[in-house]
Amino acid sequence: MNQSLGRASICLEKPVYILNSASVVGTKEGEGPLGPLFDMVGEDDMFGCNTWEEAESNLQKDAVYLALGKTGLKPADISFIFAGDLLGQSIATSFGIATYEIPLLGVYGACSTCGESMTVGAMAIAGGFAERVLCVTSSHFASAEKEFRFPLEYGNQRPLSSTWTVTGSGAFVLSDTTVISKTIAEANGQPDKARTQARAKITGMTVGKIVDFGLKDSMNMGACMAPSAASTLEQHFIDFGSQPCDYDRIITGDLGSVGQKVLIDLLREKGYDISAQHMDCGIEIFDAESQDTHAGGSGCGCSAVTLSAYILKQLEEGVWKKVLFMPTGALLSKTSFNEGQSVPGISHALILESIREK
Repeated sequence: MNQSLGRASICLEKPVYILNSASVVGTKEGEGPLGPLFDMVGEDDMFGCNTWEEAESNLQKDAVYLALGKTGLKPADISFIFAGDLLGQSIATSFGIATYEIPLLGVYGACSTCGESMTVGAMAIAGGFAERVLCVTSSHFASAEKEFRFPLEYGNQRPLSSTWTVTGSGAFVLSDTTVISKTIAEANGQPDKARTQARAKITGMTVGKIVDFGLKDSMNMGACMAPSAASTLEQHFIDFGSQPCDYDRIITGDLGSVGQKVLIDLLREKGYDISAQHMDCGIEIFDAESQDTHAGGSGCGCSAVTLSAYILKQLEEGVWKKVLFMPTGALLSKTSFNEGQSVPGISHALILESIREK
C-alpha cells in the first residue's frame, strides 16, 4: 500500500475525512468580513484570563470543546491530538489542552502548523494507526507581538508590509469514515450524531521543504514565506501532474497582499499562472480598507479559522469541488532574529475535496 507520490507528495489510497471543525476568534477578527461564520467570537481578547498567553490557551481549549461537541465525540474517542502554536515550547498548546488527556504529538511549522498537523494526522489515519484524530492550532496578536517583536506598550509603528497576527484557534476532527458509529454515539448520549456527515475529504498532501532566500525583514513575512509556497506548489504540480486550472482555489495561509504578488511572480517564472485561482487567508479575514491591518493577516490561527469557517463551508455546499490548501510559515525565533539570521519559510499543501454528490 505505497501511497507516496513523486519527490514529496502523498496520494491517499482512501480519503481521510474532516468530520467537523470549530473556530474561535478575537474581537477584531469577529468584526471582519468572515465574522458571522466563526463559531465563537470573544467579547474581549483576554478571554477572561490574566495574561495573553493564558488567553491563547483558552482559545485552543474552547476550539477543541466545540469541535468535539459538533461530532458528538468525547476525548476518549480520539486516538491522538496533533497540535502546536507560535509561543516558546508551544505553551499555548500544553496549557490549553492538557485537561482533555488525549495523547499528544506536538508539531511546529510556525504559521503553517495547521497544514502540518492535518498532514500528519491524515498520515496516521491512512496508515492505520488511528481511526480519529484531532488537529488544533492557535495564535494571538498580543502574545505573538510579545514573543517576536515588541511589547504592545512600546507602541512601535508598523510598516505597510507587515501583517496582523490573527487571534484565533481552529480545531479539526479527522476520521477514516464519514459517520460516527451508533455504538459510540449512544455511549456518549448523542445517538443523533451517529449519522454525522463529514465536511470534506483529504485526498492528497505535499510536504514542503525549508526555503531561504536570505530575507531578514520580520516586518515583511509575506515576502519571506512566498518562496516556500512557490517551491511547494511547483513540487505539487510536478508530483501530481496537475495544473492550476485543476483547482477551484489555490489557498495560501498568511502571505497577505505583498506575499501574494511575490508568489504569483515566482510561479510565472516557473511557467505556472495561478492568478485566477489564488486566494490568501490573510487577505480574506480582514477588511483592508476599514481594519488597518496593512498587508493582511497571519499567524497559526489565520489559516485555521478561515479553513474551518469559510473554506470548508464552500466545499460542504458544493460551491467549490476541489481546492489546494497550503498554509505558510516563517521559521524564525527572537534568538535567530537578534543574531541577525535570515527568515526561512515552509509551506505544506493538502488537497481538499467536496463530498457533496454532483
